[in-house]
Amino acid sequence: MENTIALSPEFTIAGQITPEQLQAAKAEGYQAVINLRVPGEEGFLDTEQSEAEKAGLNYVNIPVSPQELNQVADQVVSQLDQLPKPVLVHCGSALRAGVMVLAYLGTREGKSAEEVLEQGRQAGFTVIDSKPPLKQFVEDYIKSHS
Repeated sequence: MENTIALSPEFTIAGQITPEQLQAAKAEGYQAVINLRVPGEEGFLDTEQSEAEKAGLNYVNIPVSPQELNQVADQVVSQLDQLPKPVLVHCGSALRAGVMVLAYLGTREGKSAEEVLEQGRQAGFTVIDSKPPLKQFVEDYIKSHS
């Protein structure tokens, strides 16, 4: 699938996806989709849940605004635990998706923040370095949940 970054064998991140990409995700073996976009956000696909389910994917929408990362992170991490793998996690630009998956990987795989940030960089998720508050969120979340 185009415009995606595989952060691990179980988790791939993306910006907004299309109904065609949902079909492609299922064909590529994905089992679930987590949408971190807030309904009403520009470009939000109102039919995404029905399109995902029609494709045979488990679907969860957890609205995450950048200012509310701390308030919903535990809920997102819990869903990442529970959903069948592999999971496609997306938001508008892949930033929220990326930091949530990195936070998950750090806490669940016992990795340090620097290890998961480097894992993200190696996978191509380099934009995190230009977003100090998001990078700090990953560091703080892993530190507080280790």
